[in-house]
Amino acid sequence: MSKHEDFWNREYQTSEHLALSTTHSEDLEKFTRFLEREYKREFLNPYTKVLDLGCGNGRNLLYMTDSYATQGIGYDISSVAISHAERATGDLPIRYEARSIAEPLPLPDNSINIVLDMMTSHFLKKAEREALRSEILRVLRPGGWLFFKSFLADEDMHVRRLLKENPADEPGAYIHPKLGVYEYAWTEDAVREFFAKDFEMHKFHKSHKHIIRGKEGKRRTFSAYLQKF
Repeated sequence: MSKHEDFWNREYQTSEHLALSTTHSEDLEKFTRFLEREYKREFLNPYTKVLDLGCGNGRNLLYMTDSYATQGIGYDISSVAISHAERATGDLPIRYEARSIAEPLPLPDNSINIVLDMMTSHFLKKAEREALRSEILRVLRPGGWLFFKSFLADEDMHVRRLLKENPADEPGAYIHPKLGVYEYAWTEDAVREFFAKDFEMHKFHKSHKHIIRGKEGKRRTFSAYLQKF
């Protein structure tokens, strides 16, 4: 068992470091509202296949299926999380597998309509992030969507301090002092450059700076709506 896998299994058993919600992401709900507003149900219907990379307890796939009758595939490195997801899902058209997203995705080319990468791939190193991008591009159908949410480094006091005090072995990355895991924080420019060749970016939403009386509050995040050319 890898260190990363062991960490997440313990978290899903104990919630020692992180509050693991069972409610779907509000940012994902905003994304689906955008798709409905702009495209009606073209991308949100019973024929839609949604891949969640780092699905955890399945909360976001359950939202998609409950709201739009989509089909789902969920991968997570934690077998404990997958067990939770399977119990919550019952007979709905969602299947799960405990696996690392750093490995090739066991899916046919052009077989997925929507990919969710929500607070997941920032645990991967540069070469792994690039390999995952290639796999996402391969499995997405032309015109398919990537909903990408991660940490935002721009104007974030947390990231500035972590990079200074706990740097990892590549730019923009650090070792989290409490969690003991590798994390990468994106700048907006880095996100745009990383996806520019293969995706059109329709939206880039930033969270607030979360500065309270001059001190850092919550970590900054962003959500990007990316459509495959």
